[in-house]
Amino acid sequence: MNIKQLVASIVETILKVVAVVFIVMFVYRTTVKAYDFGYRVFAEEPMTTGEGRIISVYVEEGDSAKEIGEDLQEKGLIRDAKLFYVQELLSEHHGELKPGIYDLNTSMSSSEMLAVMSSEPEETEEE
Repeated sequence: MNIKQLVASIVETILKVVAVVFIVMFVYRTTVKAYDFGYRVFAEEPMTTGEGRIISVYVEEGDSAKEIGEDLQEKGLIRDAKLFYVQELLSEHHGELKPGIYDLNTSMSSSEMLAVMSSEPEETEEE
């Protein structure tokens, strides 16, 4: 074996090791993120503890769970609109969100908000 073959073999081995390390790191990070998201779907804490703040939310006819989640996130009621969307998909209130004005509290969990928004609203907009 000459010196060129030896150097080529070492470089090839180093490149393979580096590639395996990057693949393992990618798989590990992706797995941790997926686990964290899945855990939060079922165990997400409310934004605040105690009394919290009451915030009124208007849900229009035809609003999707994704749009409602984005509105809730903008108003500081939830941390993640995508998470809210998945929670709605998996909840017993899937497809039951009704249009209207709802008073939601920052100390409510997403499932409590879903329960409130799937019941009859306190107020509806008069036309």
